[in-house]
Amino acid sequence: MRQTNQTQVAEFFLLGLSDDPNTQQLLFTLLLGVYLVTVLGNLLLVSLVQADSQLHTPMYFFLCNLSVADLCFSTNIVPQALVHLLSRKKVISFTQCAAQLFLFLIFGCTQCVLLAVMSYDRYVAICNPLHYYSIMTRRVCIQLATGSWTSGIFVSVVDTTFTLRLTYQGSNRIAHFFCEAPALLILASTDTRTSEMAIFLMGVVILLIPVSLILGSYSYIIVTVVKIKSAAGRLKALSTCGSHLMVVILFYGSGIITYMTPKSSKQQKKLVSVFYAVVTPMLNPLIYSLRNKDVKGALRKVAARNFPNRLEDIH
Repeated sequence: MRQTNQTQVAEFFLLGLSDDPNTQQLLFTLLLGVYLVTVLGNLLLVSLVQADSQLHTPMYFFLCNLSVADLCFSTNIVPQALVHLLSRKKVISFTQCAAQLFLFLIFGCTQCVLLAVMSYDRYVAICNPLHYYSIMTRRVCIQLATGSWTSGIFVSVVDTTFTLRLTYQGSNRIAHFFCEAPALLILASTDTRTSEMAIFLMGVVILLIPVSLILGSYSYIIVTVVKIKSAAGRLKALSTCGSHLMVVILFYGSGIITYMTPKSSKQQKKLVSVFYAVVTPMLNPLIYSLRNKDVKGALRKVAARNFPNRLEDIH
């Protein structure tokens, strides 16, 4: 693993979240539990939407896209982190690191845009319900979803290119538990200012602009909800908006700290990244859909078809 000043680094050593064996065992258990919930929750949501025609609406179409992005996002990071928590040799090749970085950015940036698209969908549904289906047509939904994935790919190509164009000839010890651009830039042997500026500008495009649109949409939604005459309906709507905003603040806030605050410490960025890389993919299906009565109804229908004698156990 020794590298000379003239040799390009061939592999990286990931320092992980902790070097204490007991802490690593605890982290393994926690990460494994979170990952299993993430996989099961997102697969369940996608399966229910496919199985129940009543869920074939714009909102659940976008939720399915978000679930796919969440599932791929988490799978790109957590299994490797779990292996490294049980392994003494926490090594990843340069090629594998580059691939992980590229895929991480695709799925993460796609999530950023999808969350903004979903907030617009909710804005139209609540603030302009009479024209909802004339605005959110199938064609528009496909265009918005395609635009989300295209945006994710574009930002990933830019960030990955500006990260990997640098020369890595010195230390190969990454103070992180996966390959992420800010952690890699610290190890570069050449001037990183151009790359840092490019990544910062991409952060403005993929983080600040979507979160501004989300906050604007939910501001209008909250104003509309407050005017609801039914106290129970108003409370339920505000509770839903509050849980959605909680996920948004957690995801975008941690992303902004990592990519747009260069003076943050390496340890702080590593811990903050756990929220958007591990926790948020688990929370999204729980917050956005599995608490929803329509999804619960679809779950009951599936249970009735497959376990008719146990329907009463599904609540």
